[in-house]
Amino acid sequence: MADYSITVNGNEFTISKSKAENLDILSLDNSSYHLLQENKAFNIKLLKADFNQKTMEVLVNGNTYAVAIADGYDQMVKEMGLLTNASSKINEIKAPMPGLILDIMVEVGQEIVEGTPLLVLSAMKMENIILSQGEGTIKTIVVKKDDAVDKGQLIIEME
Repeated sequence: MADYSITVNGNEFTISKSKAENLDILSLDNSSYHLLQENKAFNIKLLKADFNQKTMEVLVNGNTYAVAIADGYDQMVKEMGLLTNASSKINEIKAPMPGLILDIMVEVGQEIVEGTPLLVLSAMKMENIILSQGEGTIKTIVVKKDDAVDKGQLIIEME
């Protein structure tokens, strides 16, 4: 049986599926529950829930807790690094191929996010718009319009 990874207010712990299934919990209505655990009573009220994200906010004996639940599948996806939808900071942008800079679409000091068009690079008779792969602020633009660049050459520095 798979274990669940439970995060409560940032603290992570594991509970076995069989232990979770055998909790002595009684549903009082759609959002209120009563739990007996190790001879202690807990009154639980579900305040908010996002069942797609498997997160919730619960009130337990007057204290509020943020809870996230990850089953075996969720844990495997996380371990494989497939949850990379968050933007990342980038420090430099390099030419993906040799070519000629036709246009620079950003300027020093500009804040950019992932997907921001940075420049137009002509390579093999095609115009390629180079997009940001992360977020940051333009620190230095190393090239200028009509410069020839090699693959891997630094084009833009970020901070």
